[in-house]
Amino acid sequence: MTDHCDCGAPAGPLGRCADYYYAILAEEQADPDMYRWHNPVVCSYLLQHPAEGHAKHFDVQFRWLQLLLDQGVDAVVRVAAHQVARNRHTSRQGYDMTPFETYAPLPPGAAATGFRASFSALPVVGGSFVFDGAEAYGRRVEAIAAATVERLSGRT
Repeated sequence: MTDHCDCGAPAGPLGRCADYYYAILAEEQADPDMYRWHNPVVCSYLLQHPAEGHAKHFDVQFRWLQLLLDQGVDAVVRVAAHQVARNRHTSRQGYDMTPFETYAPLPPGAAATGFRASFSALPVVGGSFVFDGAEAYGRRVEAIAAATVERLSGRT
């Protein structure tokens, strides 16, 4: 294992960002309050680690994070539920970009590093990311989302 992640962050006690990401995904399955932050976790992680994502989704992931920062996690949960309902097999409507039209598209450019907040810096106590409650955990995820939008907004 190297001492730095592809996003430029130093490895933490659990390892690189991927180790944190997969541990978060596992823990959130058992915690509905933590799971509310699933979308911002996934979007932030994939935008900070684009080699693990798909370029065709990066723009909408960037817009999801802007929605979070603008309207909060409740809006993200509500829009996600709307998207899931539209995507059911009985619906042929497809993905609705209307909730994202007011947000800036992802600027073009190479993969970025040097985010001011990363996954490998998340605190873990007793194997849990929500050791001090879902609200505090959410603030940490929101800080990663903000750092992701901030850094990617300035790339050229």
